[in-house]
Amino acid sequence: MQHIAYEYASRGACLALCARREDRLREVADRCRHIGSPDVIVIRADVSNAHDCKRMVDQTVHHFNRLDHLVNNAGISQICMLEEADDITNLRPVMDINFWGSVYTTKFAAPHLRNCRGRIIALSSAASWIPLPRMSVYNASKAALAQFYETMRVEFGSDVKITLVTPGFIESEMSQGKFLSHEGKMVVDYDTRDMQVNLSPVGKVEGTARAIVKQALRGERYVTEPSWMKMSYVWKVLWPEAVEWMNHLTNMVTVGGESRHDTLGKKIMNIAGAQGIMYPTSIQSSEMKSD
Repeated sequence: MQHIAYEYASRGACLALCARREDRLREVADRCRHIGSPDVIVIRADVSNAHDCKRMVDQTVHHFNRLDHLVNNAGISQICMLEEADDITNLRPVMDINFWGSVYTTKFAAPHLRNCRGRIIALSSAASWIPLPRMSVYNASKAALAQFYETMRVEFGSDVKITLVTPGFIESEMSQGKFLSHEGKMVVDYDTRDMQVNLSPVGKVEGTARAIVKQALRGERYVTEPSWMKMSYVWKVLWPEAVEWMNHLTNMVTVGGESRHDTLGKKIMNIAGAQGIMYPTSIQSSEMKSD
């Protein structure tokens, strides 16, 4: 979510941007400088690789001589039933990126964050408690991430603060239909996206990023955006069977047609013509890359 970088840049923060696609990083860096960041460096790295994570932390500290905030935002999704996976080991990247990528960077950044009494902003997901079908490994990775950082609160004590972010569906490559398929390949599939997201409103990325940074700087321990997603957690605690039933009904029950994509939730969306209201225009983009 490059918009988090833009929010920090608008507040005059110096930034180290890290991701695999260096050309895209440089575009984001240029905009950050234009917005107001006095110093931005770009580091090409794969967070699923521990050596890359150490290198990006080392380069950041070498350049800035300190590390105040660590934002762990890298993530990919899988959309397939567990039994449909051709080779279950092909789904490892979901856990490697979503969970281990954050563990690696936290490990290497920890001493520097302690020195500055810094903060970690960790992006988990409402999927950590909502049992969305076809996203079992993704859900598990986000639940593991949340519990990891709850434990790190205890280990760090007052030296390093943690803001745990649990958004619902927001504008992103995932909500644009980019995910890991049952074959273990990154694909872009709008039809599958519509089946999976169906009746869930998709939040605007700018507003979500603004809320995350604002609340993190305010010292909040938890951020859930949109805020109404908090009610899903209440339902999960008070009536878990209802949450399971609703997810099965809207995401698993097919209505008419011969395609497995013709779920009840998707049908309701199509009949009501609600997609134009509940989905931002950006997630209809035809310019997605599958790398």
